[in-house]
Amino acid sequence: MILGLILLATTIASLTSLVGATMLLLGQKKGLVIFGLVNLATGALIGAAFFHLIPESWEKTTLSPYFLILGILLFFILEKFLYWRHCHSGEECKVHVEAFSYLNLIGDAVHNFIDGAVIAGAFLASPALGWATTLAVVLHEVPQELGDFAILLHGGFTPGKALFYNLLSQMTCILGGVLTYLVGETVHNLEPFLLSFAAGGFLYIALVDLLPEMRHSTGLKSALSEVILILAGIFLMWGLKAVMAV
Repeated sequence: MILGLILLATTIASLTSLVGATMLLLGQKKGLVIFGLVNLATGALIGAAFFHLIPESWEKTTLSPYFLILGILLFFILEKFLYWRHCHSGEECKVHVEAFSYLNLIGDAVHNFIDGAVIAGAFLASPALGWATTLAVVLHEVPQELGDFAILLHGGFTPGKALFYNLLSQMTCILGGVLTYLVGETVHNLEPFLLSFAAGGFLYIALVDLLPEMRHSTGLKSALSEVILILAGIFLMWGLKAVMAV
């Protein structure tokens, strides 16, 4: 019975990745909206790291800073590998699908796995707590998944592939839920380290890959809109943290 509820709840949470499909209805304005959502996603990644992942991990282990640094370094190494994997022609080579798109999928997969573990842990305590936690996860994921979809499109994915890979990444939520049900204590013990690792990945993507991309735009109006959207993403994650704490 509990396993069935966990599967249902984590599947619902995984389907939030499909909100990106709404962007396909934007027609000619899609490019402008994608650019705006990339800015929003940059702030959301920073906010998710500092308001959600790092504090949660810090409460559970003093090793959190080390795994945060490890996450940043591993994402740097992964990005170097992805560029090497796609490029063998020196400086003239251009990566068709930008490496940060793959990095975002990896970081999101780890984050979603943790969400599934959290949902399962709540259901193991009580079904009511489980559904409340599921609702909180869904509310947290919807704005982030819109941003993730925008990042994939910005990085060179076609809309169809962006939807598919975003859904695939989100389905690690189900895996996290099932594994927590089967070997709950082991996964629970790993949670703070995974949180720090995901936070390091999110910070690397936001600060190393996405923010430098925005330097190419010029003009005061463009700069102000970027700053406002980044702050909006940060405050969105802060607001969700405040709501979840109530």
